[in-house]
Amino acid sequence: MLSEKGKYAAATENRRFVWAEIIWPLILEINDITFSLKQFQEKREKVCKEKNTTITIASRGLVSLVLKGILLRENELYSINYKLIPYMRLKAKCDYATAIHEVRIK
Repeated sequence: MLSEKGKYAAATENRRFVWAEIIWPLILEINDITFSLKQFQEKREKVCKEKNTTITIASRGLVSLVLKGILLRENELYSINYKLIPYMRLKAKCDYATAIHEVRIK
């Protein structure tokens, strides 16, 4: 018997998906630490169509990443946490686990 995921597991899954499939590829693609809401929406629509998932999941994941401090928001612009900039400069793989670990280190 399969049970549905809990609220927290679903939120984590949304964050992981959005980070791995939309945000980090977008950051590497534009080679900048900031991106606009429009850039996110374009990438989100493309990925959601390819992965056959809803836009709602991606939108929730974006908000959740902001709440976790991985992304910072200022009006229509989003930026990655400054601790993730070295990964971007090296064009290194930065999965969700790495991102959350880097952001939480004091």
